[in-house]
Amino acid sequence: MTQNTQEAVTVGVGAAVPNFVMDTYDPQAGAFGKVSLEGLIKEKKWTVLVFYPADFTFVCPTELADYGRKYDELRKMGAELISVSTDTMYTHLAWKSAEKLLQDVRYPMAADPTGKVSRLFGVYDESSGLALRGTFVINPEGKLASSEVNFYNVGRNADELVRKVAANVYLSKHPSEACPANWTLGAKTLKPGAALVGKVYEALQQK
Repeated sequence: MTQNTQEAVTVGVGAAVPNFVMDTYDPQAGAFGKVSLEGLIKEKKWTVLVFYPADFTFVCPTELADYGRKYDELRKMGAELISVSTDTMYTHLAWKSAEKLLQDVRYPMAADPTGKVSRLFGVYDESSGLALRGTFVINPEGKLASSEVNFYNVGRNADELVRKVAANVYLSKHPSEACPANWTLGAKTLKPGAALVGKVYEALQQK
């Protein structure tokens, strides 16, 4: 599979994300439904979209299972995780029923068969009709806070997603601070300013 590089990311980090609506298969309810960004914003949720190439493939179930392991942790932070592919909601149901790796998946599985939402985030591959492995975090105000895109053959890490969501949630409440590399909840943050210039090492040593 080859990526079509003509598709550019429509929504950039820091920009407002246009509303979108997708059909879903909800494993918890065992039913079909819909999800919209507008609805999630009304609920003051952090929205985490994880795009993947296709159901009934190979790396994808390992990723979705990994996200399932962290779903409760994300929800406790006020986030809703939604997986997205260009399959239909009916295919999601069939895959969820067949693949044992997905037995603990409880988050909504969204369908984007026309590629409209995938194009919005710049992950749609026109040559294959599939989505690249894109991870996007949208804050409760509807702005894109984080963006990551991998090619088809590289799986992602749910622990890193949790770390990034935790950092964004923390910084939304402490806007004067910044999170250094490998920051985890409870670790030391930085307070940018003139006194910190050239003194980051010293600041990190302070308790």
